[in-house]
Amino acid sequence: MWIEQGRLADALAWVDGQGLSTADDLTYLREFGHITLVRLLIAQHWSDPQKGSIHEALGLLNRLLEAAEAGHRVGSANEILVLQALAHAAQGHTPLALQSLERVLVRAEPEGYVRLFTDEGAPMAVLLQAAAARGIAPNYVGRLSRTFVHGEGATIQPIPEALSERELHVLRLLATELSGPQIARELYVSLNTLRTHTRHIFGKLEVNSRPAAVLRAEALGLIQHLV
Repeated sequence: MWIEQGRLADALAWVDGQGLSTADDLTYLREFGHITLVRLLIAQHWSDPQKGSIHEALGLLNRLLEAAEAGHRVGSANEILVLQALAHAAQGHTPLALQSLERVLVRAEPEGYVRLFTDEGAPMAVLLQAAAARGIAPNYVGRLSRTFVHGEGATIQPIPEALSERELHVLRLLATELSGPQIARELYVSLNTLRTHTRHIFGKLEVNSRPAAVLRAEALGLIQHLV
């Protein structure tokens, strides 16, 4: 609840009080705590990419998934795959995010899971749009997306204001591995000018981070899928 409310300091205090870390040995009894730790690390990354230890979160997720599958805990494994997809998406690594999402969609579709996805809110809604654009599990993804639209999850609307050609050019460069200063040099503009363009792009896409902008743009078909 604290993570959902943005009360990350309270959530961090709880994690510290439980003595949880990404380097812990894993046990079934502490699985919920470690999954919650991952959720906190992802939320911290969305809030400030410089603070969130997203790489550590992904390492912990890999170990959690291995343990859950070894213990035949299907529900836990599905949740972990969802978080794996969201962690990759937070980094702007859409292809890796869609690989994890496709794995859990294939496993979840026969059972008709819905809340597994809709409870994750807007980041999952955008990721499902990206999956739909790739033709991944089209019937299931379509049904889940309609659930978001009809109020059980966050609805992602088309952007209210079109991006300019210059902003589209900047957006395509944001989808690369180039740093901010490198993008500014590529565009022959100052870093402050680049920041202004980026701020306008974020406003039009209704996001607050570079990874979120890239994921939203791919879902909307504004930039080509990166491989």
